[in-house]
Amino acid sequence: MRCSASVVLCSIFFAIVMMALPATSGAQIGIGISVNFGPPALPVYEQPPCPSPGYIWTPGYWAYGPDGYYWVPGTWVLAPQPGFLWTPGWWGWGGSAFIFHVGYWGPHIGFYGGINYGFGYFGHGYEGGEWRGGEFFYNRSVNNVNITNIHNTYNTTVINNTTVNRVSYNGGNGGLEARPTSEEQSFEHERHIPPVAAQTQHEEAARNDPQQRASVNQGRPPVAATARPGELKGGGAVPAREAGAPYHPPAAAERGNQQGGRPESNVPRPPNAGERGNEQGGRPANNVPRPPVPNDAKDLQAHERPPAPNTGNAKTDQKYQQQQEKLYAKQQQDHQKLAQKQEQEHQRLTQQNANEAQRQQTEQRHQQQTQQMEQKHEQQQQHMQQKQQPRAQPEKK
Repeated sequence: MRCSASVVLCSIFFAIVMMALPATSGAQIGIGISVNFGPPALPVYEQPPCPSPGYIWTPGYWAYGPDGYYWVPGTWVLAPQPGFLWTPGWWGWGGSAFIFHVGYWGPHIGFYGGINYGFGYFGHGYEGGEWRGGEFFYNRSVNNVNITNIHNTYNTTVINNTTVNRVSYNGGNGGLEARPTSEEQSFEHERHIPPVAAQTQHEEAARNDPQQRASVNQGRPPVAATARPGELKGGGAVPAREAGAPYHPPAAAERGNQQGGRPESNVPRPPNAGERGNEQGGRPANNVPRPPVPNDAKDLQAHERPPAPNTGNAKTDQKYQQQQEKLYAKQQQDHQKLAQKQEQEHQRLTQQNANEAQRQQTEQRHQQQTQQMEQKHEQQQQHMQQKQQPRAQPEKK
């Protein structure tokens, strides 16, 4: 399961392949990172009670960071708008690496790898509830809902024909063999909303907690679910009852390159000024083709968190780390705001029955907005890197 070429080239290759795949492949809009070895089994845990009407369950999953796989707890999330449901993210074998397909909000549930996340997500569709008008009704047979606080409920027994196991990925050695239905394929062409800010912050909180790492918890995370996003401490946190299967850490050779298996973004960024060729005073251009920037901000791959500074001075490193975190948060906020603004414009076009010319004009404007934002972010990152580079000391005479 190792890439024959370098991890960087392998990741870029799969980004191009996945973007070129037809809808029948089941590829989703958001593509995350690629890793040479699959995630652990899904842990066994209880669902905390729904905190309030309008919240929808988002199942927990294994994400990947600089320190390997870590568990992002399942949690209740307020739907970004009435009528929208959550399609969970999922890991799938891409031929030479496991690729993470980012989850999204939309009017229907798309393909999520056939993975049985439980609590209504049994591999295809969602049996945990449904929208009726502007209100969400919960199926109490698969959800933990207190009818004293939440009155919009029903009770429908779900016949789960999916084999009950804890496998957390599709394809590859030991993975699930599910394929998207024609209906799920059509849902992938709908307008979607990326994970909301609360979900992004929830994942970051899990990433920053060493106890959530599979290498530490052996596949049994101390916080498997929370009542609300980000509540990894306190009474709303639910521990895993047991690991889904015995945890087997990957061999060192499987973890990838000499950087200890750090993930590489498999949606390459547009080239920065220094990469566009020698005529602009930068490095030679990379001869690996890069996919174009998408029209809409929601289709962009989220920025990678910058590596920790290492100047040799702890105080300086702390200062630079704070600057990096501030810039990262601001760029995430820019991304989210533009995605929401563009989505609202798409919705207005639909409501107004806009003609093709109006739609094309909007798409062109969105592409320009998205490219300008990306260029701005690239310049900000370059400026930050240049600022943090150690300065050469003058020679002593």
